[in-house]
Amino acid sequence: MELAKNAIDVGIFTNQRDEQLAFWQEKVGLPFEELLKTGGGAHQLRHGLNGSVFKLNHTRVQLRADDPSGYHELLIAREGLKEPVQLEDPDGNLVRLVPVGWHGVEQIGMVIRVSDVASFQNFYRNILQIEEVTESSFRWGTTLFLLEQSETKSRCGGIRGGVGYRYLTVQVWKVDEEHQAFIERGGAEAQAPMTLGTTARISFIEDPDGNWIEISQRASLTGSLEKG
Repeated sequence: MELAKNAIDVGIFTNQRDEQLAFWQEKVGLPFEELLKTGGGAHQLRHGLNGSVFKLNHTRVQLRADDPSGYHELLIAREGLKEPVQLEDPDGNLVRLVPVGWHGVEQIGMVIRVSDVASFQNFYRNILQIEEVTESSFRWGTTLFLLEQSETKSRCGGIRGGVGYRYLTVQVWKVDEEHQAFIERGGAEAQAPMTLGTTARISFIEDPDGNWIEISQRASLTGSLEKG
């Protein structure tokens, strides 16, 4: 995919707005950027994340806590650290502050628990066509994905299926072109392209375990929401 922004964004869902804001702003140190109303009483509180966006989605609808995605742990590179610092947010999501370059993380990384490493290797190599760093790590733009074998397959159930890390977002120039090319290479569609007012045109795709990836054509980056 031709990226409009090199860093991959991270989306999380929660019912604990104030507790999560305190954790991510005060303990992790992420700067608040803006609030977006996303419909159905849900708000997206956007924070800066080393060039990525951390999207804290708060909803009044009760979320399941026993329906985790494969997105297991967020790694955040931090200047001046000598050793990793392990943290856990109010919903039990893992985040680790790491020295720049730790296990190859220069910006952010996501540890992904997968049911079959070989299927994910094929997915990243041949369907997403992103950079292979090692047999168990891949880089998309500046963001590192680290594969970890799991005993069970995640039960993601879509982005609103439960609390926690629910989706990643990649910013591109033309959503419709990239979405169609992904499907033609053997990828699975989760949601067809749609336009969100004047803000963005988006679609969703799935990895081999059903974890969601948002493809976004954001007007503030591309200057246009023209289909193509």
